[in-house]
This record gives sequence, structure tokens and C-alpha cells, in this order.
Amino acid sequence: MTNTILVTGCAGFIGSHLCEKLLSIVTNQVIGIDNLDPYYSPELKKKNLSLLTKFKNFSFYEEDVRYTSIILTKKPDIVVHLASLAGVRPSLRLPERYAEVNIIGMIHLLEQFRTLHNLENRKFIFASSSSVYGTNQKVPFEESDPLTNINSPYAASKKAMEIYAQTYSQLYKLNIIGLRFFTVYGPRGRPDMAPYKFMKAIKEGTEITKYGKGNSFRDYTYILDIVQGIEGAIKSKKEGYEVYNLGNGNPITLNEFIETCEKVLQKKAIIKEIEEQDGDVPGTYCSKEKAEWDLGYETKFKLEEGLRNINLNY
Repeated sequence: MTNTILVTGCAGFIGSHLCEKLLSIVTNQVIGIDNLDPYYSPELKKKNLSLLTKFKNFSFYEEDVRYTSIILTKKPDIVVHLASLAGVRPSLRLPERYAEVNIIGMIHLLEQFRTLHNLENRKFIFASSSSVYGTNQKVPFEESDPLTNINSPYAASKKAMEIYAQTYSQLYKLNIIGLRFFTVYGPRGRPDMAPYKFMKAIKEGTEITKYGKGNSFRDYTYILDIVQGIEGAIKSKKEGYEVYNLGNGNPITLNEFIETCEKVLQKKAIIKEIEEQDGDVPGTYCSKEKAEWDLGYETKFKLEEGLRNINLNY
């Protein structure tokens, strides 16, 4: 059976890995859109795209999710919406932009999607974030936990995306799945995130910045585990609206993370310690039972193995 799958943000970190996996199945027709936003180097995104354009079953359109009409024109069976402005700290400076791209972009796509025919056989999947749990103290984070401790405009935009998704699902009988990603890392990872940034600095002998005493913790999740979870959502027979955590379920403190980087590179880090930053959360810790049960989600990669796979020359 041929599936037409639209992936927004296809040139990004998660999007390019997902497309690569989907394109390996020749019966899939994958349509990718990306506006090559300069949040980080568009040249890196073009490198990612060059890996995808080799596939005959891939087509790319340089478009913005706020303005595209791609869903109306291509009528995909499945939409995987990964295109969003990322980053907690930049959202403190640009809250209006995060609302415009993440929330308005989401609504624009949902408005198109709901007009398609045979909606019972179509699915809309979108990227949420572990940041929606904010400063919640109860761990591990479960999908049923209240989201009342949002701590950044970025997190607020992701929560709003979830609210709109549930509303559209309820109003128009749409099958929608939200995926809360937990600190995704791996090859082609965003250069502004700690795994790539810290590894590169340690290798080059430059200083890394440690926020606080290093007791904060994150649930680092390897990219191929995330892709497997998205594939599970694509194949899922669940109807209506559902949300799932996709994380590793094994949180690591910042100090432990730095020590693991040092072990992989066999080199000590030069560390500058500063105060914790506004918008940060003390920790993330994923309960993955729901995703395991419904999506067949399975995590295979431990942090040290995943860090060894990062190409610092990319």
C-alpha cells in the first residue's frame, strides 16, 4: 500500500532522520517542506536535504508552515508536523515570534487538514515537547499529569499546540497524535544543544558553560529511538486524539552528562559555572509505558553509545 506522507521541518535534525527512514520503504511517497530558518545554519539543513534528494520517492518544497497550501494541493494520507521554532532561552527574547510560528503555523495546517476527504483514514502527528511539564515535581512525567507549571514561552507555545490539536480532533473528528520529545540527540543534532556543543568544546579544548551546580537532569533520547516512536505513531490504529511521551526513561544529571562526554572523548572539560537561567527546568524524566503499550515504542541506545555516534565535523 502506498502512503503519501508530508513531513514539515524535513531538513531539520529530527525531520531529516525521519524522512531517511520513511524513504527507505519504497512504497512511501514522502513530501518534505522546510523554510530553512536561520535559527541555526541553513547550510547544515541543506546538507541534510542532500541526503534526502537522492531518493526518487522524495519531493521537497521550500515553504513556511504559516503560509503553505501543501496539504490542500498534495492531500497527504499522513502529516508529521515537526517544523517549529525551538529553544527555551531564545523564546524569552522573542515570545511573539514563537507564538506566531508554532501556534499560528499549527492552526494553519489543521485548518487545511480538516477539509480533506476520508479523514477517518488520515492522520495528523505533531511534535510537542517535554517542556510542557515545566517545573512539575512529580516524576516520572506521565501524559495524564497536569500542565500547570509552564516555564517559558516556548513551552507555552507547545502546550497551546496540544490544546488546538485536541480541539480540532474533537470538533472535526480528526485522528491526531501529539508526541512529547525528551532532549533528542545524535548525529546531525542541533549545534545549539548540549550534546553537540559540549562534545565539540571538549574536543577543541574550549570552555563549556555549566548552569548551576550540575544537579539538573535530562532524559536524553537518541534520535533513532525517536524515529522508531514516530513510526509507531504512523502505524497506530488509535482514533481521536492521543498524546505520548517519547523519552529514554533514564534521566542523567548535568554533571554525569559532562563526565560521559569526557569519557567518550578521553579528555577533561574546561568548565565555567554560572547561575541557572530563566526558563530552565530542574529536570525531565519520561514515563514511557503508554507509548510502549500503544505504539510499540522501544529505546535501545544508552547515552555513551549515542554520544560516540555524533559526528563533530558535520
